[in-house]
Amino acid sequence: MTTSVVKTGPVPAYDYKIVRQFTIMSVVWGIVGMGVGVLIAAQLAWPALNDLFQPFTHFGRLRPLHTNAVIFAFGGSVLFATSYYVVQRTCQTPLWGGWLVPFTFWGWQVVIVAAAITLPMGLTSSKEYAELEWPIDILIALIWVAYALVFFGTIAKRRTSHIYVANWFFGAYIITIAFLHIVNNLAIPVYPFKSYSLFAGTTDAMIQWWYGHNAVGFFLTAAFLGIMYYFVPKQAGRPVYSYQLSIVHFWALISIYVWAGGHHLHYSALPDWTQSLAMIMSVILLAPSWGGMINGIMTLSGAWHKLRTDPTLRFLVVSLSFYGMSTFEGPMMSIKTVNALSHNTDWTVGHVHSGALGWVAMISIGALYHLVPVLFGRKQMYSVKLINAHFWLATVGTVLYIAAMWVNGITQGLMWRAFNADGTLTYSFVESVIASYPGYIVRFIGGAFFLFGMLLMAYNVFRTVTEKENAASEDNIVPHAQTA
Repeated sequence: MTTSVVKTGPVPAYDYKIVRQFTIMSVVWGIVGMGVGVLIAAQLAWPALNDLFQPFTHFGRLRPLHTNAVIFAFGGSVLFATSYYVVQRTCQTPLWGGWLVPFTFWGWQVVIVAAAITLPMGLTSSKEYAELEWPIDILIALIWVAYALVFFGTIAKRRTSHIYVANWFFGAYIITIAFLHIVNNLAIPVYPFKSYSLFAGTTDAMIQWWYGHNAVGFFLTAAFLGIMYYFVPKQAGRPVYSYQLSIVHFWALISIYVWAGGHHLHYSALPDWTQSLAMIMSVILLAPSWGGMINGIMTLSGAWHKLRTDPTLRFLVVSLSFYGMSTFEGPMMSIKTVNALSHNTDWTVGHVHSGALGWVAMISIGALYHLVPVLFGRKQMYSVKLINAHFWLATVGTVLYIAAMWVNGITQGLMWRAFNADGTLTYSFVESVIASYPGYIVRFIGGAFFLFGMLLMAYNVFRTVTEKENAASEDNIVPHAQTA
């Protein structure tokens, strides 16, 4: 790691209150979002469940609630917590912003509750990952501006000359998500909670997937790489394997990712050159993605033995393995000939969840297990055995989920494009649904495993926070540490 100059003088206590708030809500919203996910998985396996409390609990209304809850409520809360923690520790200064800091927390909770109310009511813009209607979109924009002011204001008053690479990733995600959110959600309001997109037709589709894929690229990738570059070295007790590689990783990733969104629109009305450019950029994206994965995993050089006894470190490292797998699979699926088989099948669902569960959720869980004892002044988590049980539930659950969806997806793709000699379809769509049924059962079981692990985590966090005998001594509580 590189050295940096530290300004002399006392360091005020860090602002851990906001980090604690977002950390606890991360666990709460994780259970809510994944609970809804297990419910809609059950609805696909047992369709009669769609009849409960119609129309509010129908799959079509709960599915966007699930994606928003997991990505923005759970994932967003994790990112607020970790970015606020990391920027303070690496800049060695408390958060800048005054009232803007609590505004980001309470505003974000209002957004989440508003989504939980409006989406089951069918109030939606119908855009993937951007379903919320215009009043909520405006509130999100205001919160995000406040978030950017707090984050970059803190960096501006840092006590170190160096800006650690994790903050580069967090900063890129904050700036890019603001741009993506505002442009994609430009709309003409008709009345409260109803609007029409400013764009139309193919242009609307291109803007949507420029947003949608880069929400994956920056919200679910770059930002969580910021988590990786801080928490993996901290938990392993080792410096980043190659700081130079981390800088190359950063610039290559953010330069290439923004071009890849068009691969969602292969064989559509989008100009063919645009589709091909997106495909090429997606394939090139494999290089920086795997560079980052290798950098994270090789950080354990000299510390591999810790994996035997530290399940928190296992969460962080295994998440990198899923990141590598997902970032190989994505470029492969962007190739037109492969996409002709995979598009609109459960293979895409499996790919998304290998990233969402295996990468995003598992690195988030590892970071939260690292944070909770520090934030609440405890020696360690209440139960390492429960963390270990959670690790295996999460790992097995993820593997069951994505394997079931891979099998389903390839089966569906092959059945849909099978033709008889006279040109008629060999299989009806209903036959492909019947063939998918076992996979839906396995997917439900895998999701239930993951959800049960989250419940264990909630119990472990609760006991850690409330058990007074686990309190660290004053010497172990370092709210104004001089080192990151």
